Amino acid sequence: MPDDIRICKKGRAGRITLTRPRSLNAMSHDMCLAIGAAFQAWRDDPQVAVVVIDAEGDRAFCAGGDIAELYTTGCAGDFAYGRTFWRDEYRMNALIAAYSKPVVALMQGFTMGGGVGIGCHAAHRVVCESSQISMPECGIGLVPDVGGTCLLARAPGRLGAYLGLTGARMGPADALLAGFADLFIPRDDWNGHIAALEADADIAGLCDAAMPPPAGTLAALRPEIDVAFAADTLDGVVAALRASDTDFAARTLKTLEGNAPLAMACTLAILERLNDGTPSVPRALELEYRCTWRAMEHGDLIEGIRAAIIDRDRAPVWKHRLDNVPPDAVARMLEPLSGINLDLEQESSR
Repeated sequence: MPDDIRICKKGRAGRITLTRPRSLNAMSHDMCLAIGAAFQAWRDDPQVAVVVIDAEGDRAFCAGGDIAELYTTGCAGDFAYGRTFWRDEYRMNALIAAYSKPVVALMQGFTMGGGVGIGCHAAHRVVCESSQISMPECGIGLVPDVGGTCLLARAPGRLGAYLGLTGARMGPADALLAGFADLFIPRDDWNGHIAALEADADIAGLCDAAMPPPAGTLAALRPEIDVAFAADTLDGVVAALRASDTDFAARTLKTLEGNAPLAMACTLAILERLNDGTPSVPRALELEYRCTWRAMEHGDLIEGIRAAIIDRDRAPVWKHRLDNVPPDAVARMLEPLSGINLDLEQESSR
């Protein structure tokens, strides 16, 4: 088992704790494999009645995937590492989302990207005063993934499009509104609830402890978001924002101008497909994998990581301009992967 995660059984609970707080509990491939293996092992274990996922430190539950290795391998022309990482991560995400036993995730501080895939597919998602949840992938040239597009598609109105394209952070009230969390419980009370779950796996006691969160910001912005993000295309969203003279529109347009146009256009296309029916995690993961599989070779991911993480110049040179993403470029990113099956039912392996 990797040193940056602790997995054990305690009382009636299977316990998973992320233990690399100095790295904001960023998700490595080994951590992903260990979590998937634990969920597989506990599925038919009569001793485990509930699974509880938490993390050490105050700053983050999990601030995303550990992407430095993606950059190193991608620059060397090795795209297999990233494709294998995503495949294994997505299998783990699907396993959590469909798990037959209650899963409780307690998400303090930053929960971003890959952290959403661990925590926000749990059946009982707990946030506290410090919680900040977001899907910021478009900022590095990737689509929101780990099944996050399913959550975005299910969000009320056009909140999902707004959150997916801008990567805006949701405090506890906003996460509840958007459907990324279920329960607000003050952080000081968490240890007691974890101990109770270990003792008797009583989910009802946890739910009874929930209380109203501090006020958020998304509810007041809903009318403007629903108008500005009504279009299913990036051109349409950008045109709506440019036609508005509000502070919200100006701020949002500035954010979009810094993000990867191709990734944003693909995100809207995925959301449109998911909303053509009932959004599901497996369908979301399938569509996301088409984009992430191609993201380093044909998309903007390597340049996005360079600008944000490696050189930190915050000046990426994207493949397309904000108002000129060719529809066929989006279509190519979302084409089915010939001969490649994500196979969400298969156990993850090296």
